[in-house]
Amino acid sequence: MGEIKIGLVQMSCSGNKEDNIQKAISKTKEAAAKGAQIICLQELFASLYFCDVEDYDNFKLAEPVPGPTTEIFKLLAAELGVVIIVSLFEKRTQGLYHNTTVVIDADGTYLGKYRKMHIPDDPSYYEKFYFTPGDLGYKCFKTKFANIGVLICWDQWYPEAARITALSGAEILFYPTAIGWHKSQDEATNTEQYNAWQTIQRSHAVANGIHVVSVNRVGFEQNGYMQFWGGSFVANPFGTILHKASHTDEEVHVQEIDIRKTDDYRTHWPFLRDRRIDSYQPITKRYIDEEA
Repeated sequence: MGEIKIGLVQMSCSGNKEDNIQKAISKTKEAAAKGAQIICLQELFASLYFCDVEDYDNFKLAEPVPGPTTEIFKLLAAELGVVIIVSLFEKRTQGLYHNTTVVIDADGTYLGKYRKMHIPDDPSYYEKFYFTPGDLGYKCFKTKFANIGVLICWDQWYPEAARITALSGAEILFYPTAIGWHKSQDEATNTEQYNAWQTIQRSHAVANGIHVVSVNRVGFEQNGYMQFWGGSFVANPFGTILHKASHTDEEVHVQEIDIRKTDDYRTHWPFLRDRRIDSYQPITKRYIDEEA
């Protein structure tokens, strides 16, 4: 299969978990009705972005993975005949939690999960309080329509994660995301931040010769101090933007891509061929000190 229709669900969230899940179901159905075959939901769509504060009560939002919400989307995937990428707050056991994404195949089969590897700890993004870093490694999921890789939000900034996922056979790289602007920032800072975010992901598309799909949330959260900047997009294997969503509005978009283009781009721009894998050992060091 070459041509595939990708569904992006960009939405705002409320403090009611059940309402958010029902909205995600409705928008997934909308994407499927538009012809989407692989549908990606944004990071932690079942709740507000709770990592703006360190609050023990927020651990109550977590659930086993697979668990209740996974089961809901397994049934939905089978009903619609689509692949669904579902981002969840995973309770692994008492006191151990992950930021996790599930991939469900078009017949409702649970294909597995990826646990977010890079965990930020910044003002209004206190994820280290909640999430243990992933321990499943970087994953490629073989779905009915394509082999896909899934990374999560802060993973976006790390070319190593994209490279390893691509080397594992991923034909499309998905990034469920929750990132925004503080309302006190000026427009120039906002523009610079969004452009950096988009550029680094487009660079993963170019370096690996694969399509990249990034799905972000929208709306004001954190008591109105944070505006999630939306801007969900699809880039082709040379970084060209095929679609960019609004910064402010909810949107369900279906984008057709052709994964056969990977072979053409990789043949004419043979970055994988020319990799000097014999010289990359230093990449495993935290920093290359002179005395070392």
